[in-house]
Amino acid sequence: MERQNVTISVSKPLLKKAKILAANMDKSLSELFRETLEQRIRDAEGYNTSKNRQLRLLKNGLNLGTKGKVKIKREELYDR
Repeated sequence: MERQNVTISVSKPLLKKAKILAANMDKSLSELFRETLEQRIRDAEGYNTSKNRQLRLLKNGLNLGTKGKVKIKREELYDR
């Protein structure tokens, strides 16, 4: 996979914390940033996939075996 260097700007305290985190994980700072970015993208793609699937279900409805016909009257259902 071809890689390209990028320049980012972060605050010094954030950079210090990121370096400590990377060192504790035995990773380079670049590796930590790359993995974090990849995870955020996977999460976003997974969310969109799930959202689209649920929207399709709402649009199409679920097969409840009634073929769209309700055979019981409301009064029977809520007999008082």
